[in-house]
Amino acid sequence: MSIKLAVIPVAGRGTRLIPLTKSLPKEMLPVGRKPVVQYVVEELNRCGLERLLFITGPTKIAIENYFDLDTELIDHLRQTGKEELLEELAFEKADLQYFYTRQRRQLGLGHAILCAESFIGQESFVVALGDTILGVHSKSRIVERMIAEFEAREADAVIAFEEVPRRDVSRYGIASPVTLENPEVFPLADIVEKPSPEEAPSCLAVASRYVFRPEIFSYLKVTRPGKNGEIQLTDAIAAMLADGKKVYGVRVAASEHRFDIGNFQSYFNAFLEFAMTDPDYGKGVREKLEELSQRLSSDENL
Repeated sequence: MSIKLAVIPVAGRGTRLIPLTKSLPKEMLPVGRKPVVQYVVEELNRCGLERLLFITGPTKIAIENYFDLDTELIDHLRQTGKEELLEELAFEKADLQYFYTRQRRQLGLGHAILCAESFIGQESFVVALGDTILGVHSKSRIVERMIAEFEAREADAVIAFEEVPRRDVSRYGIASPVTLENPEVFPLADIVEKPSPEEAPSCLAVASRYVFRPEIFSYLKVTRPGKNGEIQLTDAIAAMLADGKKVYGVRVAASEHRFDIGNFQSYFNAFLEFAMTDPDYGKGVREKLEELSQRLSSDENL
């Protein structure tokens, strides 16, 4: 595949997860054994990406530290006879290059991506939101599929979509497909930001992964700020579609379910599922949850 660049926006403050995110980036919150952003990086590495640009903010230095090679820790584990733990640091040796730039003002996702323009140049690239995991333990290969469709169809953009209950469409950008003749890959007529359930053109919600040609930057530059003064990526994509650009949607498989670590409910749900499916500790976690469930049921009947 020709696309080797990925942009990972991680600049958001994570205010819906305060106090956890008061000094810790939400992308560094643990889900199972790893922080959220590690799952994202491993997914991109598995799909053939090589150079990753993080769009950070002033509270995100922990992300930069995390992906550094920690030789002192490696030496300590060896000297104390804990070599078996070195396997947990294998991600440090991935064939990836890491780059970082700051979004100096919180002006939305569209503005965050615009911060990558000088790094991207004239190359096509992937965008993967750093607070969203696709698939349990990040086994998704959706980005690989998206790049393949992007190249085969000579598209201007490809976006991942996941079907959600109609009652939830007001939380997402929603696809308006030209046709769903092929329900797995479909051309877009429009994309609508957070419509009401009655007005939503479908139940296909943007699933936090995109592939773009560099022309997206020219659209972001003229996108007017919306709510809270933020530049919405969805508005720029809608403008591309209005100009007749070729934009396609790719549906994520059921096994690639999205875990959006944006609030406490979604965070708790993700942690539980990853813990319950852990290859070493999952059985014990499931037994403990069953015990707790029975105990709480008994208490409620008192």
